[in-house]
Amino acid sequence: MKIRLIPTLLTALLSAALLFGGWFLYRQFAVQEPLEKIVSSYKGVNASHISINRNTVTLKLDLQPGTKLRELVQYINNEGEPLIGSRTVNLDVVQHSNQTLDEYWDKAMFSVAEAMESRKYTIIPEKLKELSAQYKNVTATTEIDDKNVYVSLTDGNESKFIILPREPEKMGVWNNA
Repeated sequence: MKIRLIPTLLTALLSAALLFGGWFLYRQFAVQEPLEKIVSSYKGVNASHISINRNTVTLKLDLQPGTKLRELVQYINNEGEPLIGSRTVNLDVVQHSNQTLDEYWDKAMFSVAEAMESRKYTIIPEKLKELSAQYKNVTATTEIDDKNVYVSLTDGNESKFIILPREPEKMGVWNNA
């Protein structure tokens, strides 16, 4: 029995196109598009870009100043749970910062890092409130959930969103030890 080359190659090419095309269409229309509708429907989200991998869902979000980040994360996890499944959700928030907000955060960073290290999260709003005396137009909001501490700094139409993980990454073995 002699195998013909052209029909065999055409069959293999057609099979691969159907397999990968079907996978792409499923991911696009059954997972990514509904998740994008869920995220975009939340009040305060200007734009979103979703990237779905095997183990992670990465959301690149453009948010309006004053958006409640913790509530947004909770909304995404609740509404998108059937679509997300066991994947980890990573947020990448587009910063619309200015020099005042950057300066404010630079001054607050040491106190915030100390509070995060000692797990005394109530210190964070206190330190940010102390700094607000120096920066009259800056509004600082802090929120917490079981995974992260969310800090939102707003100065008029400018905003800076910081997500601090409550579980710091574990330090591994050093190469030069």
